[in-house]
Amino acid sequence: MIRLKSYVLGTWHDGEGDGSPLHNPTTGAQMATTSTAGIDFAKVMAFGRDQGGPALRAMTFAARGAALKTLSKSLYEMREELIAVSIENGGTTRSDAKFDIDGATATLAAYAGYGKALGDKTFLVDGDGEQLMRSARFYGYHLKMPRPGVAVHINAFNFPSWGMCEKLACAILAGMPVVTKPATSTALLAYKVMERIVETGALPAGALQFICGSAGDMLDHVTAHDVVAFTGGSSTAKTIRSTPAIIEHNVRTNIEADSINATVLGADVERGSELYAGFVRHVVTEMTQKAGQKCTGTRRIFVPAALADGLQSDLIEQLSDIKVGNPATDGVRVGPLATKRQQEDAFAGIEKLKGGGAQVVFGSPKAEAVVDADADKGFFVGPTLLRADDVSDDSAVHAHEVFGPVSTILPYPDDDVAAHRVALGGGGLVCSLYTNDQDRVGAYVQKVGACHGRVLVVNDKTIDSTISPGMVLPSCIHGGPGRAGGGEELGGLRGLDFYSQRVAVQGDRGQLERAFGLR
Repeated sequence: MIRLKSYVLGTWHDGEGDGSPLHNPTTGAQMATTSTAGIDFAKVMAFGRDQGGPALRAMTFAARGAALKTLSKSLYEMREELIAVSIENGGTTRSDAKFDIDGATATLAAYAGYGKALGDKTFLVDGDGEQLMRSARFYGYHLKMPRPGVAVHINAFNFPSWGMCEKLACAILAGMPVVTKPATSTALLAYKVMERIVETGALPAGALQFICGSAGDMLDHVTAHDVVAFTGGSSTAKTIRSTPAIIEHNVRTNIEADSINATVLGADVERGSELYAGFVRHVVTEMTQKAGQKCTGTRRIFVPAALADGLQSDLIEQLSDIKVGNPATDGVRVGPLATKRQQEDAFAGIEKLKGGGAQVVFGSPKAEAVVDADADKGFFVGPTLLRADDVSDDSAVHAHEVFGPVSTILPYPDDDVAAHRVALGGGGLVCSLYTNDQDRVGAYVQKVGACHGRVLVVNDKTIDSTISPGMVLPSCIHGGPGRAGGGEELGGLRGLDFYSQRVAVQGDRGQLERAFGLR
């Protein structure tokens, strides 16, 4: 039995008591425990502010970037070990484990590159300066300075490596210390990542602390200059937002929550074409990758009514070949969900979709025929395809996300109806459109763009080189309005804004330019 520890106040800390269990989702067997009982979270936060903050702010962007580069290289060197851990504790296939781990190292490397490009500066200048009054001497500049607090990161269970590293990459490069907490159920991978980060010695003391287990009363100790970034369910997001200390001190908070992502097949795309085949391929990927446990996974599939039967047949043909079972077994493409609770929620969610007018056209959610595993012990959910030909605007299909290998076909009569129904998701992380029609692209993005954090457009020229809709790139923003949480991460240097305070500096132009190296 493995005992996981937290890394706080410059040392590893084993919490008191029995702690919370971690399970192997393939077998249901307990494999580790972890506890944060006895940790003084007020001291943890103070250590970050008093030790980590000043040390990071004294470093240039280039130096911070060099530290991130060290972390990226070091984690990549232990890639095989991390893959094995992900399979065991996360229930991921090898391919899905690489997706998480490589996403982490690639994002760290990307922000290392941004740091190198920014060079020997410690803050950013936002735009050009401008003359403020009649005198040309009186001038104003906007600077982005690192906030003198702590960034609290609370991460989701589905990407214990990537989710943790993408957040810390932005914060560290911005010059803000981090206290990061992975979801307990899949924390073993995050723990192994943190062990290696500590071993590198690349970050100064207090720049990164790691909470493995319950967050306890940590959020009671946030202050005005701290920030909180959370990825997870909307109910937990509401609890975080309503924390008295966050309300009292107006603590900056970034939330990434639920998202009923949509993909649309344009009416100009012919069945059997290369673009159509790519659409089918991407839908299957988004349904099955990480067993559907992706915040960016496709939940609604909009297709012209005339193509609905054909698309249903083609999706079923591909889904029929996918094996569900032990993720360590060759040929298995869909492993278990991460926890028993996630499995139960997925079963209940499918019933909710059916109650809202959708019908199951493929799959047995309970996945009794699994490869090299016991379906009664593991947390399996089989790929499940539904179809809803005539549902109301308030149907569960547009309102409830099933966090598993589940998606629904929604035939549409025309572009206006498709755009209207896509927007019924209430705010999403990503939507996509597959079309060669330029006018359709312009109209679609104008109608649904403001409802999403990202829109992916795919045509014949890009189908062989594009990402699938669920891929998050460090250069583009990740987040979305409404149901998706209203937050925003990454986006290249935009990701640093959350951790920076923009300040207008006014005064004698020459003095300001000399003081801040603005010439």
